[in-house]
Amino acid sequence: MTRPPTAAQRRIIEAAEPETGRITGTATQLARLVALRLAFRHPRPPHDHFLTPAGHRIREAVEETPAPQPEATPAAPTPPGGVFTAWLGGEPDAVASPARAREVRTAWQGLMEIRRMTNPDGATDRPCAWERGRLAHSAALALEAAGCAPATGTATGHRVTDTPQPEAVAVRHPDPGALAACAAALRRAGWQVSEHAEPRGGRWLLASPRRT
Repeated sequence: MTRPPTAAQRRIIEAAEPETGRITGTATQLARLVALRLAFRHPRPPHDHFLTPAGHRIREAVEETPAPQPEATPAAPTPPGGVFTAWLGGEPDAVASPARAREVRTAWQGLMEIRRMTNPDGATDRPCAWERGRLAHSAALALEAAGCAPATGTATGHRVTDTPQPEAVAVRHPDPGALAACAAALRRAGWQVSEHAEPRGGRWLLASPRRT
């Protein structure tokens, strides 16, 4: 974005539907918001427009008037260029927030559309080629979208790492119950999951994208 949105553009952003981020306006107004990367046009009819994560951040800044505090709570990090990045677990500056939840929801909805458009049969219940090229981040997004919490700062959570095995990632969590929840979330997202023992105790998951 090269300049801040105009007053008219802010009014459109403020009027967005709270849950979906759907916005309305003239064709020119909507096209300009898309050009500013504050909105995107859905590829499917009726081609509605929705706020991007950057648009949601502007809406949140307009709506919220933070009360003065001795120590401000750090905001969730904004990736360079406003591009969404899945949390693999262990990001020291990552902070869970309502804005982050909206970004995750938007990213997951976008991923479902990529599946629909690129899987040969249009299926959305299994990973697509785009995900197989980004295994760790795709698995991490599936986990976070399902409500599983990654390890952030000093908070305990899951961690997703690459493995030497082709098309497979490892998921670890110190809590067996939370690890089981991670396995269930990945299976619902179309991943094959198996559980294995750590050499020094504990368990971990091996997950790979299902093809059929």
